[in-house]
Amino acid sequence: MKKIFLPLIVISFLGILACSEDFTTNLRPDVQDLESFFLEEENVESAVIGIYDLMQYNYSRDWHSAFFVKLLPGDDANCAGGNAGDQSQLQDIDDYVNVSTSNASIASVWDLFYRTIALSNLVITNIEGSSLANKDRAIAEAKFMRAWCYFELTTMFGDVPLRLSVPTTTEEFGLKKSSRADVYAQIENDLTVAIENLLEKNATENFRVSKGTAKALMGKVLVFQEKYSAAIPFLESVILDPSHDLEAAPGDVWSVHKEFGVESLFELGYISTTARDWGNIAWGGRNESNLHIQLMGPRGDGIFDVAAIGLLNGWGFNLPTSKLAAAFTASGDIDRKNATLMIEADLITAGGGVDQSAAPGGVVWDYEGAIRVKYSTKSEDTSVDGVRELNYSTNFRLFRYAEMLLLAAEAYNKAGQDDAARTELNKVRVRAGLTPVSTSLTGNDLFEAIVNEKFLELAHEGQRFWDLVRWGKASTELAGTGYSSKNDLFPIPITEIDKNSELTIADQNPGY
Repeated sequence: MKKIFLPLIVISFLGILACSEDFTTNLRPDVQDLESFFLEEENVESAVIGIYDLMQYNYSRDWHSAFFVKLLPGDDANCAGGNAGDQSQLQDIDDYVNVSTSNASIASVWDLFYRTIALSNLVITNIEGSSLANKDRAIAEAKFMRAWCYFELTTMFGDVPLRLSVPTTTEEFGLKKSSRADVYAQIENDLTVAIENLLEKNATENFRVSKGTAKALMGKVLVFQEKYSAAIPFLESVILDPSHDLEAAPGDVWSVHKEFGVESLFELGYISTTARDWGNIAWGGRNESNLHIQLMGPRGDGIFDVAAIGLLNGWGFNLPTSKLAAAFTASGDIDRKNATLMIEADLITAGGGVDQSAAPGGVVWDYEGAIRVKYSTKSEDTSVDGVRELNYSTNFRLFRYAEMLLLAAEAYNKAGQDDAARTELNKVRVRAGLTPVSTSLTGNDLFEAIVNEKFLELAHEGQRFWDLVRWGKASTELAGTGYSSKNDLFPIPITEIDKNSELTIADQNPGY
Protein backbone atom coordinates (compact mmCIF):
# COMPACT_ATOMS: atom_id res chain seq x y z
CA MET A 1 0.00 0.00 0.00
CA LYS A 2 1.34 3.41 -0.93
CA LYS A 3 2.16 5.71 1.93
CA ILE A 4 0.09 8.81 2.64
CA PHE A 5 1.68 11.64 4.60
CA LEU A 6 -0.46 14.60 5.52
CA PRO A 7 1.04 18.00 4.66
CA LEU A 8 1.77 20.59 7.30
CA ILE A 9 -1.12 22.91 8.06
CA VAL A 10 0.90 26.09 8.27
CA ILE A 11 0.37 27.88 11.56
CA SER A 12 1.86 31.22 10.77
CA PHE A 13 2.24 32.18 14.40
CA LEU A 14 4.88 29.46 14.79
CA GLY A 15 7.89 31.71 14.03
CA ILE A 16 9.72 30.31 17.04
CA LEU A 17 13.08 29.06 15.83
CA ALA A 18 16.11 28.27 17.94
CA CYS A 19 18.08 31.18 16.46
CA SER A 20 15.27 33.48 15.46
CA GLU A 21 14.12 36.85 16.67
CA ASP A 22 10.86 36.92 14.76
CA PHE A 23 8.81 35.13 17.42
CA THR A 24 7.95 38.52 18.91
CA THR A 25 6.50 39.96 15.73
CA ASN A 26 2.81 40.77 15.59
CA LEU A 27 0.41 38.40 13.88
CA ARG A 28 -0.98 39.33 10.51
CA PRO A 29 -4.60 40.54 10.70
CA ASP A 30 -5.84 37.46 8.78
CA VAL A 31 -4.23 34.93 11.16
CA GLN A 32 -6.39 33.09 13.68
CA ASP A 33 -5.23 33.79 17.24
CA LEU A 34 -3.90 31.01 19.44
CA GLU A 35 -6.68 31.08 22.01
CA SER A 36 -9.39 30.37 19.49
CA PHE A 37 -7.28 28.09 17.26
CA PHE A 38 -6.71 25.45 19.93
CA LEU A 39 -10.39 25.36 20.96
CA GLU A 40 -11.15 23.13 17.97
CA GLU A 41 -10.22 19.44 17.95
CA GLU A 42 -9.56 19.48 14.22
CA ASN A 43 -7.10 22.35 14.64
CA VAL A 44 -5.27 20.47 17.38
CA GLU A 45 -5.06 17.48 15.05
CA SER A 46 -3.65 19.70 12.29
CA ALA A 47 -1.01 21.08 14.62
CA VAL A 48 0.05 17.58 15.70
CA ILE A 49 0.32 16.44 12.09
CA GLY A 50 2.40 19.55 11.54
CA ILE A 51 4.95 18.23 14.05
CA TYR A 52 5.31 15.05 12.00
CA ASP A 53 5.74 17.14 8.90
CA LEU A 54 8.49 19.22 10.49
CA MET A 55 10.22 16.00 11.51
CA GLN A 56 10.01 14.79 7.91
CA TYR A 57 11.81 17.95 6.81
CA ASN A 58 14.47 17.67 9.53
CA TYR A 59 15.75 14.38 8.13
CA SER A 60 15.57 15.12 4.41
CA ARG A 61 16.46 18.78 4.01
CA ASP A 62 18.64 18.92 0.87
CA TRP A 63 22.29 19.34 1.96
CA HIS A 64 21.53 19.67 5.65
CA SER A 65 19.63 16.47 6.40
CA ALA A 66 19.82 15.37 10.04
CA PHE A 67 19.96 11.82 8.69
CA PHE A 68 23.20 12.47 6.81
CA VAL A 69 24.79 14.79 9.37
CA LYS A 70 24.41 12.15 12.11
CA LEU A 71 25.90 9.48 9.87
CA LEU A 72 28.98 11.33 8.63
CA PRO A 73 31.35 10.94 11.62
CA GLY A 74 30.97 7.14 11.64
CA ASP A 75 33.35 4.59 10.16
CA ASP A 76 30.66 2.90 8.07
CA ALA A 77 30.37 5.67 5.47
CA ASN A 78 32.40 8.29 3.63
CA CYS A 79 30.95 11.64 2.65
CA ALA A 80 32.07 11.22 -1.00
CA GLY A 81 30.32 13.41 -3.60
CA GLY A 82 31.89 14.95 -6.69
CA ASN A 83 35.23 15.92 -5.15
CA ALA A 84 36.93 16.94 -1.91
CA GLY A 85 35.28 20.37 -2.04
CA ASP A 86 31.76 19.22 -2.85
CA GLN A 87 29.60 20.53 0.03
CA SER A 88 32.64 21.34 2.16
CA GLN A 89 30.63 21.61 5.36
CA LEU A 90 29.73 17.91 5.01
CA GLN A 91 33.28 16.90 4.04
CA ASP A 92 34.54 18.66 7.19
CA ILE A 93 32.25 16.63 9.44
CA ASP A 94 33.27 13.40 7.71
CA ASP A 95 36.99 14.15 8.01
CA TYR A 96 36.87 15.64 11.55
CA VAL A 97 38.77 18.74 10.41
CA ASN A 98 37.75 22.36 10.15
CA VAL A 99 34.41 21.63 11.83
CA SER A 100 33.49 25.20 12.61
CA THR A 101 30.90 26.81 14.83
CA SER A 102 29.35 28.23 11.65
CA ASN A 103 29.02 24.88 9.85
CA ALA A 104 25.77 25.34 7.93
CA SER A 105 24.61 21.73 8.14
CA ILE A 106 25.21 21.45 11.88
CA ALA A 107 23.45 24.78 12.45
CA SER A 108 20.49 23.61 10.37
CA VAL A 109 20.13 20.43 12.42
CA TRP A 110 20.13 22.47 15.64
CA ASP A 111 17.63 24.99 14.29
CA LEU A 112 15.23 22.43 12.83
CA PHE A 113 15.07 20.30 15.98
CA TYR A 114 14.38 23.38 18.06
CA ARG A 115 11.70 24.46 15.61
CA THR A 116 10.05 21.07 16.05
CA ILE A 117 10.32 21.46 19.82
CA ALA A 118 8.72 24.90 19.49
CA LEU A 119 5.64 23.52 17.76
CA SER A 120 5.47 20.68 20.29
CA ASN A 121 5.58 23.22 23.12
CA LEU A 122 2.91 25.27 21.41
CA VAL A 123 0.55 22.30 21.29
CA ILE A 124 1.27 21.21 24.86
CA THR A 125 0.95 24.69 26.37
CA ASN A 126 -2.32 25.53 24.65
CA ILE A 127 -4.29 22.35 25.29
CA GLU A 128 -3.04 21.00 28.66
CA GLY A 129 -5.90 22.59 30.57
CA SER A 130 -8.58 21.97 27.95
CA SER A 131 -11.40 19.42 27.86
CA LEU A 132 -10.91 18.45 24.21
CA ALA A 133 -11.58 14.79 23.48
CA ASN A 134 -8.23 14.39 21.67
CA LYS A 135 -6.21 16.29 24.28
CA ASP A 136 -4.42 13.32 25.90
CA ARG A 137 -3.30 11.74 22.67
CA ALA A 138 -2.22 15.07 21.19
CA ILE A 139 -0.12 15.91 24.25
CA ALA A 140 1.35 12.40 24.21
CA GLU A 141 2.43 12.74 20.57
CA ALA A 142 3.82 16.24 21.14
CA LYS A 143 5.77 15.09 24.19
CA PHE A 144 7.13 12.09 22.32
CA MET A 145 8.35 14.38 19.54
CA ARG A 146 9.86 16.78 22.04
CA ALA A 147 11.60 13.86 23.75
CA TRP A 148 12.91 12.56 20.41
CA CYS A 149 14.30 15.95 19.44
CA TYR A 150 16.00 16.49 22.79
CA PHE A 151 17.50 13.01 22.65
CA GLU A 152 18.96 13.78 19.23
CA LEU A 153 20.20 17.17 20.43
CA THR A 154 21.87 15.95 23.61
CA THR A 155 23.43 13.02 21.76
CA MET A 156 25.01 15.35 19.20
CA PHE A 157 25.62 18.50 21.30
CA GLY A 158 25.73 17.42 24.98
CA ASP A 159 24.36 20.10 27.32
CA VAL A 160 21.70 22.16 25.53
CA PRO A 161 19.06 24.77 26.41
CA LEU A 162 15.97 22.96 27.66
CA ARG A 163 13.05 24.99 26.34
CA LEU A 164 9.71 23.70 27.62
CA SER A 165 7.47 26.69 26.99
CA VAL A 166 6.75 29.24 24.30
CA PRO A 167 8.72 32.47 24.82
CA THR A 168 6.63 35.60 24.49
CA THR A 169 9.32 38.23 25.04
CA THR A 170 12.91 38.73 24.02
CA GLU A 171 13.95 38.23 27.64
CA GLU A 172 12.22 34.85 27.79
CA PHE A 173 14.05 33.70 24.68
CA GLY A 174 17.39 33.86 26.51
CA LEU A 175 17.97 30.45 28.08
CA LYS A 176 21.03 28.84 29.66
CA LYS A 177 22.22 25.35 28.82
CA SER A 178 20.89 22.51 30.92
CA SER A 179 23.08 19.57 31.84
CA ARG A 180 22.72 16.37 29.85
CA ALA A 181 21.43 14.73 33.05
CA ASP A 182 18.61 17.28 33.27
CA VAL A 183 17.83 16.87 29.57
CA TYR A 184 17.61 13.10 30.03
CA ALA A 185 15.32 13.56 33.03
CA GLN A 186 12.95 15.69 30.96
CA ILE A 187 13.04 13.15 28.12
CA GLU A 188 12.06 10.42 30.58
CA ASN A 189 9.23 12.58 31.96
CA ASP A 190 7.88 13.24 28.47
CA LEU A 191 8.11 9.58 27.48
CA THR A 192 6.30 8.52 30.65
CA VAL A 193 3.33 10.65 29.57
CA ALA A 194 3.61 9.37 25.99
CA ILE A 195 3.62 5.72 27.08
CA GLU A 196 0.52 6.27 29.18
CA ASN A 197 -1.56 7.99 26.52
CA LEU A 198 -0.38 6.88 23.07
CA LEU A 199 -2.38 4.26 21.22
CA GLU A 200 -1.14 0.80 20.32
CA LYS A 201 0.31 0.34 16.85
CA ASN A 202 -2.39 0.14 14.19
CA ALA A 203 -2.54 -0.06 10.41
CA THR A 204 -5.04 2.77 10.00
CA GLU A 205 -2.64 5.52 11.07
CA ASN A 206 0.62 3.66 10.65
CA PHE A 207 2.83 6.76 10.42
CA ARG A 208 1.94 7.86 13.93
CA VAL A 209 4.06 6.93 16.92
CA SER A 210 2.58 4.24 19.16
CA LYS A 211 2.82 3.15 22.76
CA GLY A 212 5.45 0.61 21.67
CA THR A 213 7.48 3.35 19.98
CA ALA A 214 7.62 5.35 23.20
CA LYS A 215 8.54 2.29 25.30
CA ALA A 216 11.33 1.39 22.89
CA LEU A 217 12.68 4.94 22.94
CA MET A 218 12.55 4.98 26.74
CA GLY A 219 14.61 1.81 26.73
CA LYS A 220 17.14 3.37 24.34
CA VAL A 221 17.43 6.53 26.41
CA LEU A 222 18.05 4.47 29.55
CA VAL A 223 20.67 2.30 27.82
CA PHE A 224 22.48 5.45 26.67
CA GLN A 225 22.63 6.48 30.35
CA GLU A 226 23.90 3.02 31.34
CA LYS A 227 20.72 2.43 33.34
CA TYR A 228 20.55 -1.10 32.01
CA SER A 229 18.31 -2.73 34.61
CA ALA A 230 15.82 0.14 34.33
CA ALA A 231 15.79 -0.18 30.53
CA ILE A 232 15.00 -3.90 30.42
CA PRO A 233 11.27 -3.77 31.38
CA PHE A 234 10.54 -1.22 28.64
CA LEU A 235 12.42 -3.20 26.00
CA GLU A 236 10.89 -6.49 27.17
CA SER A 237 7.41 -5.01 26.84
CA VAL A 238 8.01 -4.26 23.16
CA ILE A 239 9.63 -7.65 22.56
CA LEU A 240 6.55 -9.39 23.98
CA ASP A 241 4.12 -7.27 21.93
CA PRO A 242 3.07 -9.29 18.84
CA SER A 243 2.49 -6.14 16.80
CA HIS A 244 6.28 -5.66 16.62
CA ASP A 245 8.68 -8.10 14.98
CA LEU A 246 11.49 -8.47 12.46
CA GLU A 247 10.78 -8.57 8.75
CA ALA A 248 11.50 -11.99 7.22
CA ALA A 249 14.67 -10.98 5.37
CA PRO A 250 17.11 -8.04 5.56
CA GLY A 251 16.11 -6.72 2.14
CA ASP A 252 12.45 -6.61 3.16
CA VAL A 253 13.19 -3.86 5.69
CA TRP A 254 14.02 -1.38 2.90
CA SER A 255 11.42 -2.47 0.35
CA VAL A 256 8.84 0.02 -0.87
CA HIS A 257 6.33 -2.77 -0.23
CA LYS A 258 7.18 -2.92 3.50
CA GLU A 259 6.77 0.72 4.43
CA PHE A 260 5.46 1.21 7.96
CA GLY A 261 5.84 -2.55 8.33
CA VAL A 262 6.05 -4.80 11.35
CA GLU A 263 9.68 -3.84 12.04
CA SER A 264 9.09 -0.11 11.96
CA LEU A 265 8.92 1.71 15.29
CA PHE A 266 9.28 5.28 13.97
CA GLU A 267 9.26 5.97 10.26
CA LEU A 268 9.02 9.13 8.17
CA GLY A 269 6.96 8.87 5.00
CA TYR A 270 7.61 10.53 1.64
CA ILE A 271 5.72 10.52 -1.65
CA SER A 272 6.54 10.82 -5.35
CA THR A 273 3.14 12.07 -6.48
CA THR A 274 4.15 15.73 -6.12
CA ALA A 275 6.33 15.18 -9.23
CA ARG A 276 9.29 17.25 -8.09
CA ASP A 277 11.77 18.03 -10.84
CA TRP A 278 14.32 20.72 -11.64
CA GLY A 279 11.51 23.11 -12.48
CA ASN A 280 9.56 22.93 -9.22
CA ILE A 281 11.97 21.73 -6.56
CA ALA A 282 12.05 23.86 -3.41
CA TRP A 283 15.72 24.20 -2.51
CA GLY A 284 15.98 24.94 1.18
CA GLY A 285 12.21 24.58 1.40
CA ARG A 286 9.59 21.91 1.89
CA ASN A 287 9.28 18.90 -0.39
CA GLU A 288 7.10 15.86 0.25
CA SER A 289 9.51 13.74 -1.81
CA ASN A 290 12.78 12.55 -0.27
CA LEU A 291 15.29 14.67 -2.18
CA HIS A 292 18.10 13.35 -0.03
CA ILE A 293 17.98 9.94 -1.70
CA GLN A 294 19.07 11.55 -4.98
CA LEU A 295 22.05 13.06 -3.18
CA MET A 296 23.08 9.59 -1.93
CA GLY A 297 22.78 7.61 -5.18
CA PRO A 298 25.87 6.27 -7.06
CA ARG A 299 27.32 9.15 -9.06
CA GLY A 300 26.56 9.43 -12.75
CA ASP A 301 28.79 11.34 -15.17
CA GLY A 302 29.83 8.00 -16.68
CA ILE A 303 31.38 6.79 -13.40
CA PHE A 304 28.97 4.21 -11.98
CA ASP A 305 26.89 2.05 -14.32
CA VAL A 306 24.15 0.74 -12.03
CA ALA A 307 21.14 0.24 -14.33
CA ALA A 308 21.66 -3.54 -14.37
CA ILE A 309 21.02 -3.73 -10.61
CA GLY A 310 17.88 -1.58 -10.66
CA LEU A 311 19.46 1.66 -9.42
CA LEU A 312 19.45 5.12 -10.91
CA ASN A 313 22.39 7.48 -10.78
CA GLY A 314 22.60 10.10 -8.06
CA TRP A 315 25.15 12.61 -6.84
CA GLY A 316 27.56 10.17 -5.22
CA PHE A 317 27.43 11.04 -1.52
CA ASN A 318 27.45 8.45 1.29
CA LEU A 319 29.68 5.66 -0.01
CA PRO A 320 30.50 2.62 2.16
CA THR A 321 33.91 2.31 3.76
CA SER A 322 36.18 -0.63 3.00
CA LYS A 323 36.11 -1.31 6.74
CA LEU A 324 32.37 -1.97 6.59
CA ALA A 325 32.65 -4.19 3.51
CA ALA A 326 35.46 -6.16 5.16
CA ALA A 327 33.40 -6.59 8.33
CA PHE A 328 30.57 -8.18 6.35
CA THR A 329 33.04 -10.53 4.67
CA ALA A 330 34.76 -11.45 7.93
CA SER A 331 31.39 -12.32 9.48
CA GLY A 332 30.28 -14.42 6.51
CA ASP A 333 27.33 -12.07 6.35
CA ILE A 334 26.01 -12.44 2.79
CA ASP A 335 22.26 -11.71 2.93
CA ARG A 336 22.56 -8.56 5.00
CA LYS A 337 25.60 -7.41 3.05
CA ASN A 338 23.61 -7.69 -0.19
CA ALA A 339 20.85 -5.55 1.33
CA THR A 340 23.39 -2.92 2.43
CA LEU A 341 26.14 -2.56 -0.17
CA MET A 342 27.66 -4.03 -3.32
CA ILE A 343 31.38 -4.38 -3.92
CA GLU A 344 32.77 -3.50 -7.33
CA ALA A 345 33.43 -7.10 -8.40
CA ASP A 346 29.80 -8.04 -7.73
CA LEU A 347 28.58 -4.98 -9.60
CA ILE A 348 30.60 -5.98 -12.65
CA THR A 349 29.35 -9.56 -12.42
CA ALA A 350 25.77 -8.23 -12.34
CA GLY A 351 26.33 -6.32 -15.60
CA GLY A 352 27.28 -2.91 -14.19
CA GLY A 353 30.62 -1.23 -13.85
CA VAL A 354 32.87 1.52 -12.50
CA ASP A 355 34.94 3.86 -14.64
CA GLN A 356 37.13 5.91 -12.35
CA SER A 357 38.77 7.61 -15.34
CA ALA A 358 35.50 9.53 -15.81
CA ALA A 359 35.92 11.22 -12.42
CA PRO A 360 37.90 14.44 -11.93
CA GLY A 361 41.57 13.49 -11.68
CA GLY A 362 40.77 9.90 -12.57
CA VAL A 363 39.81 8.98 -9.00
CA VAL A 364 36.31 8.77 -7.50
CA TRP A 365 36.43 10.82 -4.31
CA ASP A 366 36.06 8.75 -1.11
CA TYR A 367 35.37 5.56 -3.08
CA GLU A 368 36.75 2.44 -1.38
CA GLY A 369 35.43 -0.29 -3.64
CA ALA A 370 31.72 -0.47 -2.85
CA ILE A 371 28.46 1.34 -3.48
CA ARG A 372 25.53 1.49 -1.08
CA VAL A 373 22.29 -0.40 -1.68
CA LYS A 374 20.48 0.51 1.56
CA TYR A 375 18.73 3.88 1.09
CA SER A 376 19.92 4.09 -2.50
CA THR A 377 18.30 5.33 -5.70
CA LYS A 378 16.03 2.38 -6.47
CA SER A 379 14.01 2.91 -9.62
CA GLU A 380 10.89 1.46 -7.98
CA ASP A 381 10.99 4.22 -5.35
CA THR A 382 10.40 7.09 -7.76
CA SER A 383 7.67 7.94 -10.24
CA VAL A 384 7.46 6.23 -13.61
CA ASP A 385 6.12 9.17 -15.61
CA GLY A 386 9.51 10.61 -16.46
CA VAL A 387 9.78 12.68 -13.25
CA ARG A 388 12.38 10.66 -11.39
CA GLU A 389 15.58 12.34 -10.29
CA LEU A 390 14.27 14.54 -7.47
CA ASN A 391 11.18 12.57 -6.66
CA TYR A 392 11.99 9.64 -4.40
CA SER A 393 9.35 8.25 -2.07
CA THR A 394 11.88 6.35 0.07
CA ASN A 395 10.88 6.36 3.73
CA PHE A 396 13.45 6.89 6.47
CA ARG A 397 13.14 4.14 9.08
CA LEU A 398 14.47 6.13 12.03
CA PHE A 399 13.91 3.49 14.69
CA ARG A 400 13.22 -0.15 14.11
CA TYR A 401 12.72 -3.40 15.99
CA ALA A 402 16.15 -4.83 15.10
CA GLU A 403 17.90 -1.91 16.81
CA MET A 404 15.65 -2.33 19.81
CA LEU A 405 16.60 -6.04 20.06
CA LEU A 406 20.29 -5.12 20.03
CA LEU A 407 19.72 -2.49 22.71
CA ALA A 408 17.99 -5.19 24.75
CA ALA A 409 20.92 -7.55 24.18
CA GLU A 410 23.30 -4.86 25.42
CA ALA A 411 21.17 -4.13 28.48
CA TYR A 412 20.87 -7.81 29.41
CA ASN A 413 24.62 -8.32 28.94
CA LYS A 414 25.55 -5.33 31.08
CA ALA A 415 23.04 -6.45 33.73
CA GLY A 416 24.65 -9.91 33.89
CA GLN A 417 21.85 -11.72 32.04
CA ASP A 418 23.86 -13.23 29.19
CA ASP A 419 21.34 -15.96 28.33
CA ALA A 420 18.73 -13.30 27.58
CA ALA A 421 21.33 -11.18 25.76
CA ARG A 422 22.20 -14.07 23.44
CA THR A 423 18.51 -14.71 22.76
CA GLU A 424 17.90 -11.19 21.46
CA LEU A 425 21.21 -11.00 19.60
CA ASN A 426 20.51 -14.32 17.88
CA LYS A 427 17.14 -13.13 16.59
CA VAL A 428 18.95 -10.48 14.55
CA ARG A 429 21.71 -12.87 13.46
CA VAL A 430 19.34 -15.60 12.32
CA ARG A 431 17.30 -13.11 10.28
CA ALA A 432 20.59 -12.10 8.62
CA GLY A 433 21.28 -15.73 7.68
CA LEU A 434 23.96 -16.24 10.33
CA THR A 435 24.28 -18.98 12.93
CA PRO A 436 23.44 -18.19 16.56
CA VAL A 437 26.33 -17.26 18.82
CA SER A 438 27.63 -20.02 21.07
CA THR A 439 26.19 -20.48 24.54
CA SER A 440 29.77 -20.22 25.80
CA LEU A 441 29.96 -16.59 24.64
CA THR A 442 29.63 -14.46 27.74
CA GLY A 443 30.68 -11.21 29.41
CA ASN A 444 32.80 -8.78 27.43
CA ASP A 445 33.22 -11.24 24.54
CA LEU A 446 29.45 -11.27 24.16
CA PHE A 447 29.38 -7.48 24.36
CA GLU A 448 31.92 -7.27 21.53
CA ALA A 449 29.69 -9.54 19.45
CA ILE A 450 26.79 -7.15 20.06
CA VAL A 451 28.99 -4.22 19.04
CA ASN A 452 29.89 -5.94 15.77
CA GLU A 453 26.29 -6.89 15.12
CA LYS A 454 25.18 -3.28 15.47
CA PHE A 455 27.93 -2.21 13.05
CA LEU A 456 26.53 -4.56 10.40
CA GLU A 457 22.80 -4.30 11.09
CA LEU A 458 22.62 -0.51 11.45
CA ALA A 459 25.19 0.47 8.83
CA HIS A 460 24.34 3.78 7.14
CA GLU A 461 21.59 4.55 9.67
CA GLY A 462 23.42 7.19 11.71
CA GLN A 463 23.95 5.19 14.90
CA ARG A 464 27.54 3.96 14.65
CA PHE A 465 29.55 7.04 15.67
CA TRP A 466 27.39 7.91 18.66
CA ASP A 467 27.61 4.32 19.89
CA LEU A 468 31.39 4.39 19.60
CA VAL A 469 31.47 7.60 21.65
CA ARG A 470 29.28 6.30 24.47
CA TRP A 471 31.14 2.97 24.55
CA GLY A 472 34.50 4.75 24.76
CA LYS A 473 35.61 3.07 21.54
CA ALA A 474 35.87 6.07 19.23
CA SER A 475 39.59 6.72 19.72
CA THR A 476 40.42 3.09 18.90
CA GLU A 477 38.02 2.45 16.04
CA LEU A 478 38.68 5.83 14.41
CA ALA A 479 42.45 5.92 14.91
CA GLY A 480 44.23 7.49 11.96
CA THR A 481 41.13 9.19 10.56
CA GLY A 482 41.72 12.67 12.00
CA TYR A 483 39.27 12.08 14.86
CA SER A 484 39.99 13.62 18.25
CA SER A 485 37.94 13.69 21.44
CA LYS A 486 36.56 17.14 20.62
CA ASN A 487 34.60 15.48 17.81
CA ASP A 488 32.54 13.55 20.37
CA LEU A 489 30.17 16.51 20.23
CA PHE A 490 29.25 18.96 17.51
CA PRO A 491 29.86 22.66 18.20
CA ILE A 492 26.95 24.77 19.35
CA PRO A 493 26.15 26.98 16.34
CA ILE A 494 27.61 30.46 16.72
CA THR A 495 24.26 31.89 15.60
CA GLU A 496 22.68 30.44 18.74
CA ILE A 497 25.34 31.94 20.99
CA ASP A 498 24.99 35.31 19.26
CA LYS A 499 21.21 35.46 19.66
CA ASN A 500 20.65 33.69 22.97
CA SER A 501 21.42 36.27 25.65
CA GLU A 502 22.09 33.56 28.24
CA LEU A 503 24.86 31.89 26.23
CA THR A 504 28.44 33.07 25.77
CA ILE A 505 31.54 31.72 24.04
CA ALA A 506 32.39 30.05 27.36
CA ASP A 507 29.36 27.80 26.82
CA GLN A 508 30.82 26.41 23.59
CA ASN A 509 31.67 22.70 23.55
CA PRO A 510 35.33 21.87 24.28
CA GLY A 511 37.82 22.33 21.45
CA TYR A 512 35.74 24.68 19.30
